[in-house]
Amino acid sequence: MVFSDPLFLFVFLPLLLTAYLLVPLVFRNPLLLGASLGFYAIGEGQYTAVMLASIAFNYCTARILDGAASSRRKAVLALGIAVNLGALVFFKYANFLVAEINRLLATFGQLHLDLAPVHLPLGISFFVFQGMSYLIDVYRKEVPAERSLFRFALFKALFPQLIAGPIVRYPDVAAQLPNRQISLEKLTRGSERFILGLSKKVLLANPTGAVADQIFALPLSEVDGSIAWLGLVCYAMQIYFDFSGYSDMAIGLGRIFGFEFRENFDYPYVARSVTEFWRRWHLSLSTWFRDYLYIPLGGNRLGPKRTYLNLFTVFALCGLWHGASWNFLIWGLWHGTLLAVERAFLSRKLEGKRALGHVYALVAVAVGWVFFRAGTLEQALAYLKALAMVGSATAGKPVGSYVTSELLLVLAAGALGSTSWPKRALATFRERVPEWAALAGLLLGTSALLLSCATKVAAGAYSPFIYFRF
Repeated sequence: MVFSDPLFLFVFLPLLLTAYLLVPLVFRNPLLLGASLGFYAIGEGQYTAVMLASIAFNYCTARILDGAASSRRKAVLALGIAVNLGALVFFKYANFLVAEINRLLATFGQLHLDLAPVHLPLGISFFVFQGMSYLIDVYRKEVPAERSLFRFALFKALFPQLIAGPIVRYPDVAAQLPNRQISLEKLTRGSERFILGLSKKVLLANPTGAVADQIFALPLSEVDGSIAWLGLVCYAMQIYFDFSGYSDMAIGLGRIFGFEFRENFDYPYVARSVTEFWRRWHLSLSTWFRDYLYIPLGGNRLGPKRTYLNLFTVFALCGLWHGASWNFLIWGLWHGTLLAVERAFLSRKLEGKRALGHVYALVAVAVGWVFFRAGTLEQALAYLKALAMVGSATAGKPVGSYVTSELLLVLAAGALGSTSWPKRALATFRERVPEWAALAGLLLGTSALLLSCATKVAAGAYSPFIYFRF
């Protein structure tokens, strides 16, 4: 079950919110924890045990770490990280590793290894990283270990951020777990943010994703340059509005239930360098890698060569975090290379050249999206050739057959929505009209968006969940 499912929108959320507002304060956390576990169990069934084991292990390890002697603390932390990473490697990478080992063994004529397909629990990358950051924070004595298993379980299992992020850190919500306020303002602002995120997902990401899926599924002989660029533009729109839409929905839902989460996106497509892109894209992940890997490795404090090595290491692991394939590794290394080149000289070359920097950043990020989206390395390389218009398609439909009036409207709205202009325009509107008119306009606008989304969802429109690999 995901946030755009009819079951969630029309049953789960209304019932939970009604109950949450009606029950006494002392029962709100138990209700929210039970609902969060039920939300996860609907999709994962018996694999909910993996998340429960993660909760129990990280809770106990942090308690031991908090009270351990100085000589033992590093060993306890190492064990905690090893177990978390071990679970992630087994569930997410075991089949990939065995397949690659078998490929290597085949070159020597050796017997191959057998491993049944390993199920990938939803959101495991998110809750494993969440658990590791918690242990590291306790080890650094930035926060004390949570004494209440109940509150810690709520922190880990809280359904708004459970399966698609953002990666919520314990220090950000520790004070909110035992005591938080529910107000009409929070309910209103949270609902607005949720509807905005739902609209991004349903009205922008899904239509562009449908076109991208059609084009990336074509035989490469039918993909010419114009079709390849259309598919890539549509996918770039899909991945941004889907992911930022889920983050908006998570932030909005958190606010409805009294939690304040950090922002996760800051208009990344307006960036004028790849470095700036990563200061705006998936902030909970990029700052996680910065704080728990890049800086401990030495960051940029140990000279240029070590800085470049650290960037390659961080982004190679960032790529693999997204999925178990060579494509994701190459995507990460591509970004690591671009960041190193920018640090070495390119940023100085682009200084003051705003338009050129913006075009460069968009093209560089788009090239990376090819590896992120393509199913195989061979497909990615062939798709890049089509983008460069090397060779020509021998068959297939013309690009115009994919371009409808609806798609053009969605792409235009997406291009506008990728900037901060709508947000600034709304702020100006609120400043210049009476408060009652601003509230009425906001209510009318959000109601129209919600009705449009509900119509699409109820009709069973195309609505993929693209984070199953995470």
